[in-house]
Amino acid sequence: MTLGTGTESALIIDIAFWVIAVSSIVAAFAVVQLRDLFRAALFLAVSFLGVAGIFILMRAEFLAIVQVLIYVGAISVLVLFAILMTRDIEQGNPSNRLRIPAGVLSVLFVLVTAFVLVNTEWTLIDDAIPTMESVQTELVLSTETVEEVAEVYSNTVPKIATLLLQDFVIAFEAASVLLLAAIIGALALVRNR
Repeated sequence: MTLGTGTESALIIDIAFWVIAVSSIVAAFAVVQLRDLFRAALFLAVSFLGVAGIFILMRAEFLAIVQVLIYVGAISVLVLFAILMTRDIEQGNPSNRLRIPAGVLSVLFVLVTAFVLVNTEWTLIDDAIPTMESVQTELVLSTETVEEVAEVYSNTVPKIATLLLQDFVIAFEAASVLLLAAIIGALALVRNR
């Protein structure tokens, strides 16, 4: 069973979505509620993996790989190392007086997000790619433009690679140098101890 051949509405895809979504939400709640920082960081990695799984179900494989490489592979490991290098992690997170305002703010954020999701007119790929008949009758887009849009939707990773390595190469290299400087700075901080 491969995605893209009409299996998006299959029962197994629905089951996989709900399993991934529920496990990701449970892991996110565990991150917030656990007092043990190490376990909270592990649940954060599980939540990030759940988001990557949802990206795969949405047929956004590039974003799923980036999610796994950057968030699960880099940020979660960085958080785990920071926790392990910190003293007195057994004491856990002390509760503070901002817990109730943070909860109220979180509920408001969820309500605003739900409102936006319900009231947004979502464009499907089939609606975004005009058919050849509509192009010829309305004379809005050329045939080459229609084919280019169809290629972008069907072949996303090479298009993103072209943008990163040709059009936006300066910003891409600047981000690489910034990450390298952060790694060197972290090594210098650890070495002094």
